[in-house]
Amino acid sequence: MPEFTRRNFLAAGTAAALLPCFPFHGFAAEPVEPDVLKSLVEAGKLPPIAERLPVNPMVVKPLERIGKHGGDWNSAIVGGGSLSMLFRYQAYEPLLRYAPDWSGVVPNVAEHYEGNAEATEFTFRLRKGMKWSDGAPFTTEDIMFWYEDIFSYEGLNDVGQNHLMAGGKRARFEAVDDVTFKVLFEKPNGLFPLRLAWANDDQTTRAPKHYLKQFHPKYNPKAEEEAKAKGASGWIQLFQREAGLVVDNEFFQNSRRPVIHAWKMTVAPGETTDRAIAERNPYYWKVDPEGNQLPYLDRIVYQMVSDPQVLLLKVMQGEIDLMDQYIATPANRAVLYDAQQQGDFGFYTLNSTETNEMVFQLNLNHPDEAKRKLFNNRDFRAALSMSLDRQAIIDTVFIGQGTISQPAIRPEDPLYNERLATQFTQYDPDAANTLLDTILPNKDGEGFRLDENGRRVTVIFEIDQARATFLDIFQLALPMFQAVGVDVQMRTMDRSLWEVRVRQGIEYDATAHRFGGNGGIAAILDPRYFLPNTTEALYAKGWQLWYRDPSSSGAIEPPQPVREALALYDQVLGSPDPEEQKRLMAQILESAADQFYVFGICLPSDSYGVVRNDMVNVAKTMPNSWGYPTPAPANPETFFKA
Repeated sequence: MPEFTRRNFLAAGTAAALLPCFPFHGFAAEPVEPDVLKSLVEAGKLPPIAERLPVNPMVVKPLERIGKHGGDWNSAIVGGGSLSMLFRYQAYEPLLRYAPDWSGVVPNVAEHYEGNAEATEFTFRLRKGMKWSDGAPFTTEDIMFWYEDIFSYEGLNDVGQNHLMAGGKRARFEAVDDVTFKVLFEKPNGLFPLRLAWANDDQTTRAPKHYLKQFHPKYNPKAEEEAKAKGASGWIQLFQREAGLVVDNEFFQNSRRPVIHAWKMTVAPGETTDRAIAERNPYYWKVDPEGNQLPYLDRIVYQMVSDPQVLLLKVMQGEIDLMDQYIATPANRAVLYDAQQQGDFGFYTLNSTETNEMVFQLNLNHPDEAKRKLFNNRDFRAALSMSLDRQAIIDTVFIGQGTISQPAIRPEDPLYNERLATQFTQYDPDAANTLLDTILPNKDGEGFRLDENGRRVTVIFEIDQARATFLDIFQLALPMFQAVGVDVQMRTMDRSLWEVRVRQGIEYDATAHRFGGNGGIAAILDPRYFLPNTTEALYAKGWQLWYRDPSSSGAIEPPQPVREALALYDQVLGSPDPEEQKRLMAQILESAADQFYVFGICLPSDSYGVVRNDMVNVAKTMPNSWGYPTPAPANPETFFKA
């Protein structure tokens, strides 16, 4: 795979959006059955390979060489874990996917697509004969079930499909035949193909009608009473849990639902306490150029480990085959380097595509009126930002590696905005105190500031305890905040609780995260810190709900400048012209500098992952992004053990 550069995607991505796309490689070989499935075929428990593959399977050329079937991929889930990371390894199968070098999109579930010149009509052709993991046909009937009975069904439509909006209107789906369908927009949506490939956004390929219809009252009149008999509040709660379309964790906690992925959960997380297991999908629809059905590896085995330190020990002992999540911290790098021979592993490089090492996010839509008013005061956020000695944090946590910056576009990118990147980054507790004395002049006996109701100003950051770097940063940052009279605290929790408290809840003061795009098309597709356009804008979930649907529950109308920025973003999404997109994004970034929604520490440096020396076809360099999402576009189905 060519080495990833941050320019590649900007140069090629949008051009790909309106062009037909074709398979990776020709396929002119007889399909080859994985050894582990041969006995099932011989016993008549499974159809032969030729009957399980589609007419035109996707052919994937391995990075280094043709592999061999068999073996386990040993990985881990830390604590209760965010199971969304499993999408990176085993479940990235949208209609279109990113090319391994992130230079644009390539066919995937759809063997072909094309768009009209106005970017208002897109036609997709599925793979004839493709099947779900239980052998049921995968057709446009499944696509239309998702569109009509989930996406368009009252009460089930809260699935964050912003890429299916253009000009404030939802897309319309039309089935042409059992393998062809159209997606139609009233206004141009020039980025639609690129957005389809983003992380796990495309949910059209994850709704098996033949399985899910039993939980839907349109198809089962007893769905409500059956749901309550199973302990659910009603059919909607049970359906969402079975479908796994709303909460990422629930998607992988269901080992019954058929999938189209290379591996299917057979022991789901939570079904046992020590491990989760995903086994090869016998109906997987990809092969290598010699006809070997993919994936090469039979299973992914996720060990359930209690915390990052336990994970570190397992990596050092050679028990983890490939991983970067929760292990690739600056502090671990030297320890792992010294343990390479002992653990028989090496490293791969992750090129950063993120906006900051850690982004502080106050809840601007806090339900407490006094906190909401205070958090929305730009000077309050500026004061907190200037109370941070970023260089001390960089020297201690990142071993001196890192450039001080707010969450922003990287300096080498044409979209770079210096004011957005540098404002309020100076360590200036005197200036911070001056601002705070104006906003919060009164203090209690311990020197902490009091709000308008006479209460101590306490800001609790709720943090996923598995993110060791965040914890290290906060250990240094907390006394810096407290030195200017703001009682900032950290509350750590298991990732699963964080998902409930922060991603799904509203009654939290603040949190921290680190993703988002730092340049080019990645910044255009994921500008979460530059305007609240997505559920990932954890600082303003009410505003993003308003942006998606002003009538939705929890929607809060944002101030005029925020509304204007969101309107500009609609224009970005509607334009197929890269130059126009950049011009509009520049205006949005100016607005983001004015609003100063969030603040951070430093630009991310390139990171790393660990890979066992016997794992083959793993790229030496990959983009590091949730949107990409690393390492999924680099074709894990072709990884094998030599």
